Amino acid sequence: MIGLILRRLVLIVPTVASVAVLIFGLLYLTPGDPAVIIAGDRASPEEVAQLRVALALDAPVHQRFARWAGGVVSGDLGKSIYTQRPVTELIASHLIPTASLVVASLVLACLIAVPFGVLVAHWQGSLLDRLLTVGTIAAFSVPIFVIGYVLAYIFGVWLRWLPVQGFVSPGQDVFEFIRHIILPSVSLSVVYAALILRTTRASMIETLNHDYIRTAHAKGLGINRILLLHGLKNSSVPVITVIGIGFAALIGGAVVTETVFAIPGVGRLTVDSILRRDYPVIQGVVLTFSGVFILVNLIVDISYSLLDPRVRQ
Repeated sequence: MIGLILRRLVLIVPTVASVAVLIFGLLYLTPGDPAVIIAGDRASPEEVAQLRVALALDAPVHQRFARWAGGVVSGDLGKSIYTQRPVTELIASHLIPTASLVVASLVLACLIAVPFGVLVAHWQGSLLDRLLTVGTIAAFSVPIFVIGYVLAYIFGVWLRWLPVQGFVSPGQDVFEFIRHIILPSVSLSVVYAALILRTTRASMIETLNHDYIRTAHAKGLGINRILLLHGLKNSSVPVITVIGIGFAALIGGAVVTETVFAIPGVGRLTVDSILRRDYPVIQGVVLTFSGVFILVNLIVDISYSLLDPRVRQ
């Protein structure tokens, strides 16, 4: 176990370094000049040139990368070109809404998808199985922003049950936090839940056809114990894998969801920074998300060894 964790931790360093190089290179290949955007349409070429010098945008690319990479190693992601605030401070100020949205969507998707996946595997070919199959296919086919707008119109504009924009921190008002997070988390979790449900169903069907499941039935064990203890436990590795891989989809979907529901999270910060060509903020956000995704994969790898003793060897 310890050796597995140490090997994964060692691999994090070259992975993050590769991501940093890729992020920096792709951003500076994209068209657009931050100095022109900040200076405005009425600025003269001389004013734009002075602003480029003030923002250190006139230096060669390799020097800017060396300066930025040195700061990243020391924990400094630089300053925003547009606001001149530290990038770490900007990300921290927008982190709670995004973390709340992602965690709520993750919990909601797992609570819905895993039990229903077990049920439809047990009742394979039933009406419930067919309905959920059609539902998951529909969920895969509809973009997140369409789901968000439909839910916002039905429950926010038409029924007026829930707010359709904004965010309230749980530290301020728990009830309002729940009301504001319901629609965004449901919108974001639909596709994720469909993926987990289909994987749980397929893995459970394969497991329930094994001989030890038939032996458990022959011994007279209850169906709940067979499904949960013998079936779900031995089917959990593919499910955990999909949950870990799908976490990246949650992070990407948070950008769209926060834009639809006007949530002041990291996703909204990323969109605004892209429009402003605020390179340090974009680099810091993508690097942070990459680190979180790598950490999630590490947790998934550790969970393999806990669920399947063969992995420990």
